[in-house]
Order: sequence, then C-alpha cells, then structure tokens
Amino acid sequence: MDQDLDIIIVGAGLGGLAAAIGISKAGHRVTILEQAEQLGEVGAGIQIPPSSSRVLDQWGLLEKVRTIATLPHDFHLRTSNGTIMSTQNIQPFIEKKYGYPYFQVHRAGYHRILLNEAIRIGVNIKLQSTVIRIDFHKPAVTVRGDPDYEITPDLIIGADGLRSSCREALLARPDPPRLTGDLAYRSLVKVSDMKSPLLQELIRKPCTNYWMGPNMHAMCYFIEKNQLCNIVLIIPDDLPEGVNVESASVEEMQRKFDSWDPQLTELLRQVGSTTKWRLQDSVKMEQWSHPANKFVLLGDACHATLPYLAQGAAQAIEDGAVLGALFSKVTPSTARLHLPDILKLYEQLRKDRTAQVVQKSADFRVIFHMEDGPLQKERDRILLYEKPAKGFPFLFADPSIQEFLFGYDFAREVDVAWEEYERSPVLSLL
Repeated sequence: MDQDLDIIIVGAGLGGLAAAIGISKAGHRVTILEQAEQLGEVGAGIQIPPSSSRVLDQWGLLEKVRTIATLPHDFHLRTSNGTIMSTQNIQPFIEKKYGYPYFQVHRAGYHRILLNEAIRIGVNIKLQSTVIRIDFHKPAVTVRGDPDYEITPDLIIGADGLRSSCREALLARPDPPRLTGDLAYRSLVKVSDMKSPLLQELIRKPCTNYWMGPNMHAMCYFIEKNQLCNIVLIIPDDLPEGVNVESASVEEMQRKFDSWDPQLTELLRQVGSTTKWRLQDSVKMEQWSHPANKFVLLGDACHATLPYLAQGAAQAIEDGAVLGALFSKVTPSTARLHLPDILKLYEQLRKDRTAQVVQKSADFRVIFHMEDGPLQKERDRILLYEKPAKGFPFLFADPSIQEFLFGYDFAREVDVAWEEYERSPVLSLL
C-alpha cells in the first residue's frame, strides 16, 4: 500500500500510541519522538470504559487487554463511615447495554499492549528524542542532539501530556499546568496480603468502592486479574511548591483516614509504600491546531482533566482513534489534499466532548467533597431515596452520563461527520 504522508507524533504515552496505531493502520508512515531513555508507563490502576474497548476491538486488541484485566461487578458510593448510598452494576449491565466491557488494568500492562501493536505494524519509535523547537509552517521539529537535527514531516501531532512543550509552542507562551488544590495518594496492595476478615467482602466480589468525605475521598478497585488492589486517596494539596510527585509517609496517609470506614482503614493498614501526586489540569484551549494546518494537539496536551470520572486516558484513546478513522476516509495518495479538513473535523468532533468530560469530572469532585451541611444532606437524600435520572449525584448511575461516556462510538461519529463533509467539502475555507 502506498504510504503518502510522514507523520511525527511527539510523545509515546497512551494517546500518542493510540494516534500512531490509528494513523498507521490508515496507511501512513508514523514516527514517535519520545524524550525518555526507555519506555514504561508510571502509575498503577487505570480504567478502560466501553468507548475505549470499542477502539481496542477494532484494532484487534480487545482480547489481549482482557487477559490482564479485571471486570468490576459494581460501583459502590459510600459515606466515610462505609454506608452504601448508591450502587451501579457494571458487569454484566454495562457490557450488555453498550456491547463492550468495562476493564480495570495496570497502566503499564495497557501501555505495553499498545506499544507492541504500534511496533508490530511498523511505527518507528525513537527514544531520547527531545523536541526543542517546532516550525509550524514547514512543518519541522528540531530534536536535541550533538548536534541538534531537524525532521520535516507532513504533519506533527503533539501528544506530550499535561506538561506539554508542544502546547506552549502553539500558544507561543508558557502554559504550566493549573493547580487544582488536590493531591492523590496512590498505592498498590497484593490481594494475597489482604488476609484480614474485614477485607474478605472486598475480595470475594471485586467492585469499585468510593468513600466520600468533607474535602477528601477514597477509592479502591482491583487490577491484574484481581491480584492487586489499587488504592487512590484524594486530599487537599500539601506538597511543597514546585514538587509534583514524591514518596510519602504511609503513617501520615493512614492518620488522615483513621476515623473512616473500618474496612477502608484496615485496607490502608496493608499498604507498604505510597506516593503523593499533585493533581493538575490545564486551561481550556480555543484552538488545538495551527492555522498552517500541519500541527495538532491530542490528549492531555490539550484537554487534561481531573481523575474523578476516570476518563483521562479514555479521552486520549478516543482522540487517536478519531484521527485514525478520519485518515482512513481518504487514500494515502490524497491525504495531503484533505489534511486541513481532517484536522478541522478532528477538532469539531473532539473539542466539545472533551470539554464536557473536563467539566463533569470537576462536578464529581464537588459531589465527593461536600462539607457536612444542607447540600450534603440533600445529596444523601437523593442518593438514598430517588431513582437514578439525569442529574443524579452518583454520576456513574446517571443514565445520561452513562450514555455520554460509555455509548460513544468513534467510528459512527466519524462516519456521520465525513458524510456531511462530502456533501459540502468546504471546511478548510471557513
């Protein structure tokens, strides 16, 4: 098959790999420039909703991911003392309704599957390749070296995450991540170490559990085929200025939750080590692409979100899938002609959706962290006594949120947009 476009992707995270797979499968030469010396995602648990599972299925990767995944039975929303206020069945309800499973996996295993697929289909991945300058008009990237050297592709995709140098280059000004006032303790516990009778209920039926409290909340779920319990605790940010990640005191972490649900405190007693991660997002961008139509952003580089809806990685995967699907609508030999419109359609399809996810994630933070008082009492009343409907406080049980998050079909969205474009192919003139 003729491969007409040379495409550079800056960043080999989940979003960069997703874009590489989608675009390479559409028939183009893709090179990823990654500044790290070696590949390997940091972090622990990550959630793969049906919208992402749909992408994986189209790429032939769904069953590979299933081999490393846990399928949660339910999502439980609890008060800090452990009382269950609302439950949403996930397996089998969500898979039956939307046609694809909801997985929970270790981030490193997920990244490895995407990386191996990218390599298998011919994506060139260059490590220790730090982009220090972008020429949006040629286009070209300058890579640090001895001496520095320039690469001139047909398209540059900035997928370099929250602290994106590509975003700053596009904006032509510094744009550091925005402080949110929260941090996360992240920990992993081996299920084989969870021997306490208090914890057997958690193990017997793997679920995702959320505990709400004033200005903080906790959650846990299982990964690695139920071999590991992933624990995330959100508290007000107390990290020193300029520090985004640091090893933390397990005892200090335990003290912050020592008056909470005995099941949670017993779980935290099993933690051997933990890390603090400052939670940050980014200011909404009005434009993801450069007017020269040879550069675009993707994933956290343009729509970083808080983790409360577990959608950050999912949105990056969707971005990559949409770009790949758009490129598949044209032959490799005609892609250059359609490139300006492909980029505009990509933004048209993705900007509003990702902005809504960012906002809904922030909304969920408010629901989790309510101070005791009239609003908290009304929240709890609705959770306990009203049937889930639009506006329900437990967003995962809100039918409209389920449809929005889980019912998204990237291929259908692209098909509809492309049909409209073919009827009036003038986007690049707007």
